[in-house]
Amino acid sequence: MYVSARADYALRAMLAVAAAGSPGGGELVKAAALAENQDIPLSFLQGILLDLRRAGLLHSHRGADGGYALTRPATEISVGDVLRAVGGALTSVRGLPAQGIGYHGVATGLRDVWLAVDGAIALVVDRTTLADLLTQESGAPTG
Repeated sequence: MYVSARADYALRAMLAVAAAGSPGGGELVKAAALAENQDIPLSFLQGILLDLRRAGLLHSHRGADGGYALTRPATEISVGDVLRAVGGALTSVRGLPAQGIGYHGVATGLRDVWLAVDGAIALVVDRTTLADLLTQESGAPTG
């Protein structure tokens, strides 16, 4: 698995939004503030925020008091949700999702290896939520 700058920035932005408050009741976070606080180029971040909104992970509110908020609680948004929203497949082989790779001859068994790698990655990122990461940041014990 390769973690791109886009994926890293998306997770950092989502954590900052999650830390600001709960869905519908928390503080709205402006893109410019996210960019500055997380040291992310604003023009790059705007595209990421659009992908996260399209994936149903963020709400955007326009206007002077506008900004971004989570669509659901941080306990219900996994790292895997964010990674898939901005990058598609978790594991790729030569730019294709591991599920779409096929081999023949002596290399036939490689597909099973790539699928196992994809499954192992999915297990970790799908069970780790934004709330888990925020709890770790605060120094609270995790379960």
